[in-house]
Amino acid sequence: MKIYNLKRKQTLPISLEEAWDFFSSPKNLSKITPKEMGFNILYASGGDKTYPGQIIRYKINIMGGVSAHWVTEITHVQALRYFVDEQRFGPYALWHHQHHFKAVEGGVEMIDEVNYAIPLGLLGRLANWLFVERQVNAIFNHRYQVLAAYFKGAKKEESVLA
Repeated sequence: MKIYNLKRKQTLPISLEEAWDFFSSPKNLSKITPKEMGFNILYASGGDKTYPGQIIRYKINIMGGVSAHWVTEITHVQALRYFVDEQRFGPYALWHHQHHFKAVEGGVEMIDEVNYAIPLGLLGRLANWLFVERQVNAIFNHRYQVLAAYFKGAKKEESVLA
């Protein structure tokens, strides 16, 4: 199974506490996800704040109006530093998304690191080459543009897809 990696770093002109408050709330995901994905949270266990073991169920459009159900679990949380969400059921063979936060001069450095794999072996690799890699990249491009506008003055520093 081929595992792909995307890593993004962005500095936001807000406090560490403000960043944590925004990103550790599942309800804010829809604010930073492209509208065409039809992102809809169906269920989030335990309420509005991220905690280890939290289960979140979504419905998303993955391509051309084809929708999928996606279930993630928040597996690790260290308040004000990081949290990790992992797919339990959904369109990927593997989805492991780390969210890291660090206070820096002028705000908060936020790092997203995603490791993902596509099912179906060689067919999955072809799908990744044809559209999945671009779609994942577009989601995070959108996210960073929205965050820059939402938190006025955010600076995009690094974009790497390996």
